[in-house]
Amino acid sequence: MATDWLDALIDQLAAGNDAVLVSVARTQGSAPREAGACMVVAGNAVADTIGGGHLEWQAIHQAQRMLDSDNPPPLVSRYNLGARLGQCCGGVVWLLYEAIPASTLPAWQERRKAVRDGAVLQRRLDSKQTASNWQRMAQAGQGTVLHGAPEHWQFSQEIARQGFPVYLFGAGHVAQALVRQLLPLGAELHWIDSRDEAFAGIDCHGLRAVVTDLPESEVAAAPAGAYFLIMTHSHTLDFALCEAIYKRNDFAYFGLIGSRSKRASFEHRLLDRGLLPDRLNELTCPIGIPGIISKEPVAIALAVAAQVFQIHNTRQLVSQAGRPRLIDTQSLPE
Repeated sequence: MATDWLDALIDQLAAGNDAVLVSVARTQGSAPREAGACMVVAGNAVADTIGGGHLEWQAIHQAQRMLDSDNPPPLVSRYNLGARLGQCCGGVVWLLYEAIPASTLPAWQERRKAVRDGAVLQRRLDSKQTASNWQRMAQAGQGTVLHGAPEHWQFSQEIARQGFPVYLFGAGHVAQALVRQLLPLGAELHWIDSRDEAFAGIDCHGLRAVVTDLPESEVAAAPAGAYFLIMTHSHTLDFALCEAIYKRNDFAYFGLIGSRSKRASFEHRLLDRGLLPDRLNELTCPIGIPGIISKEPVAIALAVAAQVFQIHNTRQLVSQAGRPRLIDTQSLPE
């Protein structure tokens, strides 16, 4: 997820290691990572990534030079991703380097807890400061912004949990493979089954596993913008869950595993029970991106994970496009 670097940073501080937080402060044109991406460098340890390649190699060496210095000030460096850097992206990236002493561990632990609890934190830093200032935000605003000139700059970054709620019904082979693919993408997984032994022998770390005789109640309790995936052992239960989901009008995705004939059968029954015809297209069945025809559980899971994550990314882009933006009259020069 987008804040994996936060866990890595805290692990290093807890081990007594000073670290350098490397952040993508701004990009222009084609770049390997987006503004706001972070990497942690502590001694010989590197966690997360700001894009790989020679850019990352240079960033790691710059961070290590800071670790060898006493109380190094924050630094912004500009990188042209051309032939001289050994990269062919063609864009420009500005990286922000901030030294993080091990003694600041308690403050970082508090920040991580706040993010996990759903808070939006804003990190602010400028060329005159020695460390970032932090504050809670009522809601997300502008994301990551860098203003100013190379010697005089102002930086702000919003840090929040980037997960998206996925309600997965059924614990068969496809579902098990899907869980392994969705968790690293930041999904907040609610895995639901009606069988007592459904999760026996399965590692459910990092997700919420629920055994219930009334899976439909989980549909009703899900937040707005949830992603629903139905792949239970029973067509009867599948249909009941479809009915429960259609009672809502606020989900981001509604997928049902099965063939076109299964979809046609469900559609006839749903229409007979009063569903409006124009709502049928809210159901995705068969599920998964086109072009993957293998019936192997892991292949089906790959196609479904790609489809869900594609929709999640699109919704993020639409949300970002609607945010107000400041007119920057003192942007960093080319």
